[in-house]
Amino acid sequence: MGRKRKGRDISGWLVVDKPAGMTSTAVVNKVRWAMDAKKAGHAGTLDPEATGVLAVALGEATKTVPYITDALKAYTFTVRLGQATNTDDAEGEVIAQSDARPSDDDIKQALAPFLGDIMQVPPKFSAVKIDGQRAYKLARDGEDVELTARPLWVEELILVDRPDEDHVVLEMTCGKGGYVRSIARDLGATLGCHGHVKVLRRIWSGPFEAQDGLSIEQIDEMAKTTALDDYLHPLETGLSDLPELKCTPEGATRLRNGNPGMVLASDVEYGDEAWASLDGKAVAVGIYKSGELHPSRVFVA
Repeated sequence: MGRKRKGRDISGWLVVDKPAGMTSTAVVNKVRWAMDAKKAGHAGTLDPEATGVLAVALGEATKTVPYITDALKAYTFTVRLGQATNTDDAEGEVIAQSDARPSDDDIKQALAPFLGDIMQVPPKFSAVKIDGQRAYKLARDGEDVELTARPLWVEELILVDRPDEDHVVLEMTCGKGGYVRSIARDLGATLGCHGHVKVLRRIWSGPFEAQDGLSIEQIDEMAKTTALDDYLHPLETGLSDLPELKCTPEGATRLRNGNPGMVLASDVEYGDEAWASLDGKAVAVGIYKSGELHPSRVFVA
């Protein structure tokens, strides 16, 4: 029989403004410890040196993580022109250099091919798995890592500042699985000058914004008290991109037992994914079919 996990049965989302030098997993562990939470996870890994919004799910909200992971995200980042590194960021070793420096107009024109549906090769130092092993581990061991291109939706990529000839600040809005480091690397290659990410910040992720995030210092100050509970967003926030269907108490009972339950449909169509609520609280996520929601995820009341 498995050991019962200790901690509070607390559910919701806590938005953290992750500092540089800390892994996403370390942030989750910090929040779990500070809130004495039984269960926690996060939506969308940030590189250790990146900062910005990291949404930490607690309890039943962990069941909504995939919907935040799939949501659009926005980043601001500084590209160091003239240098390529083996990690595609400032933490790596410089492997190529160039004296060429593109103009602002050259940069703006070069951004166009990175918009829309693109194919992107992840950095060699990334968490992508190759034959069951992380690419970064293979790369650190000196193996020649070959990664295949992956599809990415880039909704927006704009030039926001040019502090000097060696640096350019960009802002990008993209879908799931995007690597900002790859954008910097490939942009540098397109411009013929090389490039890597020097500074990276995620400014929002789905419904969550970095400006609303708590710092690690604030979390430490309120740790082991109920003060942090006041900063929790309801688990339903993680379902904001899905249509909401109201159900009756009888329908909620059936859904919580894993059975199809009657819902009041609005503008959803047969086969759409949606979530059912009772008195504003999430009951289940599932597929709508002929007046009923067929549950795939059920939330404990």
